[in-house]
Amino acid sequence: MSKGFANFAELASFIASETGNHDRGSTYEQAFIEHDERAKLSPVAEAEQLDLPDPDQARVAVEMVMQTLFDVFRDTRLEQFAADLSWGFANSFHVVAKRIADREDDAAKELGELARNFDPSEIYAVQLEDAELLCKTLQSCREAMECMRDHAGEVHRVETGRPFSPTRGSRVSKGVTASMIDARNYLAERSRERREQLAPEGPVVIFSGGQAWEDHELLWDGLDSIKARVPEMILATTAQTKGCDAIAQAWAAARGVKTILFRLDRSLGAKAAFVRNDRLLGLRPVEAVVCDGSGIQMNLAQKLRQARVPLHIVKSEHQRGVTKLVAATPRPRGGARSREAM
Repeated sequence: MSKGFANFAELASFIASETGNHDRGSTYEQAFIEHDERAKLSPVAEAEQLDLPDPDQARVAVEMVMQTLFDVFRDTRLEQFAADLSWGFANSFHVVAKRIADREDDAAKELGELARNFDPSEIYAVQLEDAELLCKTLQSCREAMECMRDHAGEVHRVETGRPFSPTRGSRVSKGVTASMIDARNYLAERSRERREQLAPEGPVVIFSGGQAWEDHELLWDGLDSIKARVPEMILATTAQTKGCDAIAQAWAAARGVKTILFRLDRSLGAKAAFVRNDRLLGLRPVEAVVCDGSGIQMNLAQKLRQARVPLHIVKSEHQRGVTKLVAATPRPRGGARSREAM
């Protein structure tokens, strides 16, 4: 325990005041919920009394590890590697949460099978109770792990300016941070149980651009103007890890906007990027932003015009120009009209 603090609650209060995370405590309280007094962690394990960690202690532990990592490396030759380590720390929570979620899905399937094959016997009643307890226990473990992942990811974002995004799969969040949803999950989950998390409802705004871009304020200001018009927007990007897409994803994380990441499906070969553009159009976007890039961006812009989607074209020379996106409206005839923004 750090010198000068009597307990974890006191230290937690100090860290919250220093970082501005005053609502983080309530987020942990909401995530660290025990759905049953007992816990059951596998189909063969006996139910037992096992509590979740204290939410304040868990919050302080994540905060201390992440913040100490950056503080120790700051202004040293290792500073440039701090971001890689902090990403790895956040990703470790993500990997474990995914493993728990897989076990939870298996348990839910077993519970569903039992529920569909009712049996009035006492043995059946015990099996049903055990299956339900297993689901609840795994759910509480997953939600706690996801909460710590989101917290670590938020510290990573504040320190590096880049949102935490796993290399594969989705990062869904019930807390104050934005969800980043892999396109494959989004498309697959439309008719499944976790639709609300992995296929959120809302107007979609498409964003795509090249990997060489410097003026992040230009894009942030433009996206802010769109969000002012479309408060419940969901951002769908072409998911490149640097340049325009990375800037847009950082904006979404800072503004709490859910993001769908349309990564390339390498199994499709040379046509992967064009298939991705078609899938983006399939979301029926209400607005789109395309920045200078490659022929892929040109193809996407052409398809957006043909679909009469209000479109903003942002060229490289705009980087030192006006800093607001101008609303674009479809022409009555002849396709969509695009405005050269900024």
